[in-house]
Amino acid sequence: MWMIGWLVFLLLGTGWVGATPVGKEVVQGVTISTHGGGRDWGEDGIVPTMVEIQEVGANRVLIHPYARIGSDGSVRFRDFDVANPPEYLVRPIREAHARGLSICIKPHLAYWRSPFAYRTEIVFEDPEHQARFWREYRVWILKLAEVCRAADGFVVGTELDRMLDEEEWRSLIAEVRKVTNVPLTYAANWSDYQRVTFWDALDVIGIQAYFPLTDQVDPEEAEVRVGWARRMEELRGYAAGWNREILFTELGYNRSYRAAVEPWDYQVDGEDASRVQEMCLRVALEEISKEPRVVGAFLWKWFPHPRSVGRNFQLATPGLKRVIARVWSGKVE
Repeated sequence: MWMIGWLVFLLLGTGWVGATPVGKEVVQGVTISTHGGGRDWGEDGIVPTMVEIQEVGANRVLIHPYARIGSDGSVRFRDFDVANPPEYLVRPIREAHARGLSICIKPHLAYWRSPFAYRTEIVFEDPEHQARFWREYRVWILKLAEVCRAADGFVVGTELDRMLDEEEWRSLIAEVRKVTNVPLTYAANWSDYQRVTFWDALDVIGIQAYFPLTDQVDPEEAEVRVGWARRMEELRGYAAGWNREILFTELGYNRSYRAAVEPWDYQVDGEDASRVQEMCLRVALEEISKEPRVVGAFLWKWFPHPRSVGRNFQLATPGLKRVIARVWSGKVE
């Protein structure tokens, strides 16, 4: 039943598009990030944002609601009434569906101004802190899942790869399924997805796809393709072992000469490095479209209108929009 649900999610959208091989539709998704803690998802700018995203051939969007993590295991978020939910959560769902887009909800823990340098480092040695984390995280996730049950996909956790207690995750997943029928996944970091032991409880394997593809700075395209070939072979075998397909819950490249070496790095180089960024994204999208075990990706990251381009991992630039449109919808300027 779960696999049927996720397949329904995959089949919603814009039909057979772009460079997709016959018989396979790729998830052509864009992450809509936020300038203001998510508030701008509920404002009028979300409408032209989705229009612009559709123009490059996207058939899905994703938002990432935040809660803040504390050193004591506390999970704090702007509380809300499930019966009267805030617009920043429900308007994106409503506007996406009005335009024939599917939408996924992917909760993120905000780690800045905490002892943790990144989400992948979140861990609690104190049993009381760990118990508090699971208790309060569960409250947040269940409220989000219930209020967003009209969405088309839900991510139960993002990059919490030092908190992979199988019993806790299986229990949480089972509870989420009681409040929503949408397909579920977990977003594991590229370096840790093989440590996840509960993929069978989910509908698809979710991976934050910042795979290093080469050790060469400013590489040739052929090197990047070889890197993807190696990665896809690894992913193909892993997915087959779990009898699941893979969704790249996040995929992006900075404007950097090192984009293929350390895709996760926040370093931004000069304008000339745009050619490396654009090449990396184009190759990634082309390779995804050819791999049967990878159903697609959500690109990172596009901001709400009128400031659609952020400081890093810029996606809504003219060059990248041309790259995405060409691969996803065959548009050539």
